[in-house]
Amino acid sequence: MFLTGQTGFIGSHLREGLLRAGHDVPAAHVDLRKAGSPEAWLPHLSGIDVVINAAGIFRETHAGDLVRINEAAPCALFRAAAESSVRLVIQFSALGADEKATSRFHLSKRAADDCLRALPVPSISVQPSLVFGPGGASARLMDMLSSLPLIPLPGRGEQLIQPIHIDDLVESVVRLVEAGKGASGRKMALVGPRAVSLRQYLETLRQSMGIGSARFLPLPMPVMRLMARVAGWVPSTPVDPEALDMLERGNTADLVDTAAALGRAPRDPILFVPPELAGSLSAQARLAWLLPLLRGAIAVMWIWAAVVSLWVHPVEDSHAMLSAAGVPSALLPFALYSAAALDLALGVLTLALRRRRQLWLAQVALVLFYTIVIAFRLPEQLSHPFGPIVKNLPILVALWILAELDSPKTKPRTWNT
Repeated sequence: MFLTGQTGFIGSHLREGLLRAGHDVPAAHVDLRKAGSPEAWLPHLSGIDVVINAAGIFRETHAGDLVRINEAAPCALFRAAAESSVRLVIQFSALGADEKATSRFHLSKRAADDCLRALPVPSISVQPSLVFGPGGASARLMDMLSSLPLIPLPGRGEQLIQPIHIDDLVESVVRLVEAGKGASGRKMALVGPRAVSLRQYLETLRQSMGIGSARFLPLPMPVMRLMARVAGWVPSTPVDPEALDMLERGNTADLVDTAAALGRAPRDPILFVPPELAGSLSAQARLAWLLPLLRGAIAVMWIWAAVVSLWVHPVEDSHAMLSAAGVPSALLPFALYSAAALDLALGVLTLALRRRRQLWLAQVALVLFYTIVIAFRLPEQLSHPFGPIVKNLPILVALWILAELDSPKTKPRTWNT
């Protein structure tokens, strides 16, 4: 069996499910950006009976990636499969990749579906709805939103979705592989048992994680569209104007295909979070917004210190403090402006860098240096009623926590199979 997208959310879960079912799923390494011809795929299909394309992206980081990865590479794979002795091709499409599609994501998926149906090879295009499961980008977003003290909603949050659990999705596809019949270029919607509003879904997740009652903040759609446009400038976020349009359109379908593939009804969203995992999932969901909040506070601290030193606090007073700390008179201006520039740089880098472990450790060292120098050279600060030196202790702990959670071994994701 040949499976693309093995390092992705759906692909990794699907590979595990196929292996558990006794199927042979060899590792595959193909650069999807450079796999736009059947020749790139044919060497991988020797002796393969089933091909599953679970590779794809929702947003592109390089211009043209949606077409290259969601359309051109899969079409080349399907053509190669048609030239080989493959008995079945399963294409992971998306619910909404139909004649009403308008988003670039849906259009690219629909183009690959059309390409597959036009070929003389047995095939099925499965079209999942929103998928819930560990490692999923949309699941992380929904978990994070549901854990907020005040949950923002687009409009009144009445947009309909029909989420399916990753385990049910995987089981459905494994059963399709093992059935190996009835594949005539058809599309199959794989969805949860019932349509729910976005508001209901977020409330259900929050209840499952044991966080407590939800409070919602309905936002007018013009405000949401502006926020989505701003979020669209951040490549790592799954939110942009097209995603909002897809949500507004709705994400539901008839349950018949899913029930037929599973031989039962899929699990309800209230059962998505097992009780034994509720605590850890709740902690992860809260950290998803608490850590950025903490990073932002650290950045503001450094930037504000620079602004105050450069333009607010009297220069004479700053020079007097530096002199008391042991800085020679000739170096007072240099010390003041160098320290302010360093503070400003630390604040900007805290906001700009993606990998910050070394930056956090540098900040720990600098705060320790400032604390030790002031404690020895300006001991009166130790007995100050506002505790300016003692307050460095929680700052140091916060920086250390951020350093520990920012692993240097984490590699950026690549879109290879």
